[in-house]
Amino acid sequence: MSNWVWVPAILMFLLLPVLFPDGQPPSPRWRLLVWAIVAGALVSLVGSALLPRIVDAPSLRNPLGLHGAAGAMLEQALSKAFLFGLPAAAVAAVVSLIVRFRRARGVERQQLKWLAYAAAGFALASVTQDPWLGGSATTAVNLTMWAIPAAIGVAILRYHLYDIDRLINRTLVYGLLTALLAGVYAAVVLVLGQLFGELGDQPPSWAVAGATLAVAALFQPARHRIQAAVDRRFNRRRYDAAKTVEAFSVRLRDQIDLDTLSAELLTVVDQTVEPTRASL
Repeated sequence: MSNWVWVPAILMFLLLPVLFPDGQPPSPRWRLLVWAIVAGALVSLVGSALLPRIVDAPSLRNPLGLHGAAGAMLEQALSKAFLFGLPAAAVAAVVSLIVRFRRARGVERQQLKWLAYAAAGFALASVTQDPWLGGSATTAVNLTMWAIPAAIGVAILRYHLYDIDRLINRTLVYGLLTALLAGVYAAVVLVLGQLFGELGDQPPSWAVAGATLAVAALFQPARHRIQAAVDRRFNRRRYDAAKTVEAFSVRLRDQIDLDTLSAELLTVVDQTVEPTRASL
């Protein structure tokens, strides 16, 4: 594990500038960079796991690694990838952040400023303390590294990158959904196995397939029902707004008077969106 467990951290650091703050690249063209980073990380992860030696202890032989000529070729390929591919991906990620910053306005620009300043401080500390340049790792590098998640925290809390109510809502919905589907899966496997007398230490393949199909069929209906229940209990405003729009949609089918329809539409907008003013 020590050979590859660090790869996901590198993946996150490369993807962060490309996807921050809305989870999407600056434009569709930048999706190619996202996929290239993900593909490179997967290749690096598998290749690192199969190295012939333990990276942290070169005297130890990797019991799962490739050995002989195959191992030597793998080491050379990974060395070249890290020497050329990693810096290229890092530069491209920084460029994407600069492009997004130049296009950003308002709150998004403030969010990007926090990340950009923290990342610039970390980069400066890392370069000035790089052993290749005659320096050494110091506390400054560690402190500036922690500044990056701190800056993201400021963007989340101060500039409302993510509404905390939305995070709570999603956590409740998908937590309950996961527990429900896991329970259904286990119950179906158990019941089918007991009914047909084939359930032992290893469930029969047809029981596993049946449970998987049952879970897949239940996913969307269960998610909608759990979402409605959570909204009704913990997000009443959204639930009431949805009900108001639903009732308006029903009346809309039979309403033919434009004046009445306009008045109802403005009322619905006022109740659900609560703007300072609305006109049609």
